[in-house]
Amino acid sequence: MNINFTLIAQALAFAALIWIIATKIWPPLMKAIEERQQKIAEGLAAADRSQKDLAQTQEKVNEALKDARGKANEIIDQAHVRANQIVEAAKNEAVAEANRQKDLAKAEIDAAANRAREDLRKQVAALAVSGAEKLLKREIDANAHKALLDELAAEI
Repeated sequence: MNINFTLIAQALAFAALIWIIATKIWPPLMKAIEERQQKIAEGLAAADRSQKDLAQTQEKVNEALKDARGKANEIIDQAHVRANQIVEAAKNEAVAEANRQKDLAKAEIDAAANRAREDLRKQVAALAVSGAEKLLKREIDANAHKALLDELAAEI
């Protein structure tokens, strides 16, 4: 065997192998590698977008919670104000009712005092007539002297 022929044959086989690899194996392999790189890049970009969206959503949630807390505090303050108004109205109503009851009691007392004065006048008039009857030792006709008794009652 000739060493030159073997060397040339091996060089041709190596060149054929390189040509087969370069034309048949290398392009699909590079295509698969590029697709994988593209998928990885898209995945990283999607992860970055997801993290940004998560951060924005977290900010929106925090803002919504802040608004909800503010509204809750406002509602609580309004409830306190309304409760104070109700208590104040109840106090005013109680005071008005107490004054009305006091006025009614005062009116009843005045009416009772007037009735008592009237009864006392009548009793004093009867006593005066009785005393005058005893003094005169005769009976005074009540019908005849009604004007006299009314005048006496008015003076008393």
